[in-house]
Amino acid sequence: MPVFDSTMLICTDLDRTLLPNGFQPESASARPRFRALAAHPDVRVAYVTGRHHALVDQAIAEFDIPVPDFLIGDVGTSIYHVEGRAWQPQQAWQDVIAASWGGRDGAALHAIIADIDGLLEQEPSKQGPFKLSYYTPEDWERPARLAEIDARFRQAGIAANLFWSLDEHAGTGLLDVLPAAASKLSAVQWLIGQMGLAAERTVCAGDSGNDLEMLTGPINAVLVANAAPDVRAEAASLAEAAGLADRLYVATGDFHGMNGCYAAGILEGVAHYLPQSVGLWEDIRA
Repeated sequence: MPVFDSTMLICTDLDRTLLPNGFQPESASARPRFRALAAHPDVRVAYVTGRHHALVDQAIAEFDIPVPDFLIGDVGTSIYHVEGRAWQPQQAWQDVIAASWGGRDGAALHAIIADIDGLLEQEPSKQGPFKLSYYTPEDWERPARLAEIDARFRQAGIAANLFWSLDEHAGTGLLDVLPAAASKLSAVQWLIGQMGLAAERTVCAGDSGNDLEMLTGPINAVLVANAAPDVRAEAASLAEAAGLADRLYVATGDFHGMNGCYAAGILEGVAHYLPQSVGLWEDIRA
């Protein structure tokens, strides 16, 4: 996997970040420009998403987005190297995260928390070997319920990460239970190490609660303009508290005629950190 000094890595969430499937309108030129950027030989693209690879393949066809170089799927619990349309799982990453659950699977973890009020298991297609996913009410008593879940897992000797986000479109809460070693951020960091890239040439983009760790860590990050106000506020607070406010860029729009939502926000954020990237797409029109 050769890497050169000029290589940049763009790591982006899909739903309501690259994919324009939220309430806000999309700038017509944004996705064509993103496709031009992704096609450049100095650019690698990783999709960092809650979707598994079959649903990512579906999104590629439905929304005409580029086939990525890498997929970090299942909220950071799976990593694939993509060659053509072949999805090659990186077993080494699975080995890294497996220890957190102590050899137990999602069914065993579900049995520990199944009676907690408001939890509804998501469809089997949305579960993974190291990802247990639930729907919750939008007005779920999140702090108390998450604390209860965390306490039960600790008592059972399970180390887990809990990521809650809101699907504004459906008005539904989403809870992902992952191994403690797994997250979007830790998966991106592992991928950077495998590629031999420096973090300063990597930009992560997202829009929701399960992107917050990735957006407020040590890697350059952009929050697209269509992110909900509470996500914006929490991202700013977390980045400030960590002393990493300079690593979080919030897209505002009015950038090359685009509104900062979805792919337009990604392009704006990448340009903030890597200004030379603009030259790779600025002549593209919708």
